[in-house]
Amino acid sequence: MSSTLESTKEITILFAGDSGDGIQLTGTQFTDTNALFGNDLSTFPNFPAEIRAPQGTLAGVSGFQVHFGSVEIFTPGDECDALVVMNAAALKANIKSLKKGGIIIANTDGFDAKNLRLAKVESGISPLEDGSLSEFKVYPIEVTKLTKECLKDSGLGTKDIDRTKNMFVLGYVLWMFDRTLDPTIKYLSEKFKKKPEIVDANVKVLRAGYNFGDTTETPTTRFSVDKAEMPSGTYRNIMGNQATALGLVAATQRSGLELFYGSYPITPASDVLHELAKHKNFGVKTFQAEDEIAAVASAIGASFGGALGITASSGPGIALKGEAIGLALMLELPLVIVNVQRGGPSTGLPTKTEQADLLQAVYGRNGEAPVAVVAAATPADCFNMAFEACRLAVEHMTPVFFLSDGYLANGAEPWKFPTAEELPLFKANFAKPSDLKDGEYLPYERDENLVRKWAIPGTLGLEHRVGGIEKEDGTGNISYDPDNHQHMVNTRAQKVANIAKNVPKQELELGAKTGKVLVLGWGSTYGAIKAAVTDLIAEGHSVSHAHLRYLFPYPQNFEEVLKGFDNVLIPEMNMGQLRMMIRSEFLIPAIGLNKVKGIPFTKGEIKEKVLELLN
Repeated sequence: MSSTLESTKEITILFAGDSGDGIQLTGTQFTDTNALFGNDLSTFPNFPAEIRAPQGTLAGVSGFQVHFGSVEIFTPGDECDALVVMNAAALKANIKSLKKGGIIIANTDGFDAKNLRLAKVESGISPLEDGSLSEFKVYPIEVTKLTKECLKDSGLGTKDIDRTKNMFVLGYVLWMFDRTLDPTIKYLSEKFKKKPEIVDANVKVLRAGYNFGDTTETPTTRFSVDKAEMPSGTYRNIMGNQATALGLVAATQRSGLELFYGSYPITPASDVLHELAKHKNFGVKTFQAEDEIAAVASAIGASFGGALGITASSGPGIALKGEAIGLALMLELPLVIVNVQRGGPSTGLPTKTEQADLLQAVYGRNGEAPVAVVAAATPADCFNMAFEACRLAVEHMTPVFFLSDGYLANGAEPWKFPTAEELPLFKANFAKPSDLKDGEYLPYERDENLVRKWAIPGTLGLEHRVGGIEKEDGTGNISYDPDNHQHMVNTRAQKVANIAKNVPKQELELGAKTGKVLVLGWGSTYGAIKAAVTDLIAEGHSVSHAHLRYLFPYPQNFEEVLKGFDNVLIPEMNMGQLRMMIRSEFLIPAIGLNKVKGIPFTKGEIKEKVLELLN
């Protein structure tokens, strides 16, 4: 063995290969191992939209980037320290992300003539051999060949053997970063417990990759990354869609309501359905409808019946749900709409991230149809804001949008388990027969916040009319009276505006309350902004960071926060939607930093724009 162990505070590694190479599984297992060890971390999975993209091509490259360390981690990393590639296309697609002097771990069997041709390497010469990688440390390994050699007596077919080669890579990388194999062996044993021969093969190859690192004579640098200092508690590694589902379950448990989830599969929201379906022990009911309209209609029906109706989709599905969301607003029933945003328009970029549905959530219905909108900042924060969406929907008897996106949905970070006592109780205000006045029930009689009571069908004396046609104030009877319509439109708008009194005041994440530049973010721009502003403050610049989780209505002190700064910069993965809203509402000349490439912001991009404003 010829290796040295180098201590470092943080590392970014990018796994890349064909979509059939098990890259996402490799990245996830490496992430989970580091999370169990105690590192802080952030991930960015990036994969093709096709179920099985063309092998060996640039379009078929799947990637998984993880940034982990003993320090606080905000982003998956602007550049990677190590790049693991299974073929020539993976190298060509990702070499620009590797730091100068970084490490390349390459499966040499993926650089044959066929793979070079598919990757459109015009010279026909492997970049592992032509000197073009001289500024990097290259560790060539015959992964495919060594995997086949390891399993030659296993009795498995060629296809099954080929599927295990990602375990060889994982074993080698776990050795390089001084991590144990135990979590992966436990995972394999549980996942394939009905197929012991598959477990044995994968574990054997995993150990072979680890032992290869331990016994190779090639000079190799290994890395040691200590545990991060984090508040005491119980942690797990969690992805955004998982956190969303658990937040919805927690909200119904703390409100005493049943959870009904009506949805139609769509990338990248489908995993919310998959996770919720695992929690029937909490009384969760999941329904996969025949289309998006049926999905939201079933959720509205569930809310009419006294459960908390929830539906989810991505932008194209939300467009189809629009009329029904307007119906829920007219009925004044609680409804939570989860939008896991992706690149658009139309089918757009199904597996890529974007923040371009904000205006759709705030304004995207016919008529004057205001609904509340909240958004999560990180994968773990999806739990908190999904819970909040449920609370606001129930307490204000109105539809509430919860905005996530593909980056949050598939990204992961450590999440500290909250105790039940840390989560607020909230109760629905159900109507009772005692609410009758002179034998009459007024379904649209309101409290001081203009919120009506929730009348459950079948309750004697509480019979009332429902539907999408305008209602008479109080009685709910159909009304075409012009003055009544004006009054009801005003009333519904004010009811939603009153939500501002029931959300926390806007706080600053970093920096002073006044200064030269406020970087204002929402959604998944959080990590990149926080990392950039942290650096800028350390460099002595007058910069602060505010992150908006309550997008409509705004927190009551929001305007006061904005007007404390000379410039307001709003980075968004769209063409300037929050900027448009801020400018029109507060007449502040907010400045946009906009990106619609299907990939998140880097820390460097935001720092560069802030320095431009400061200078």
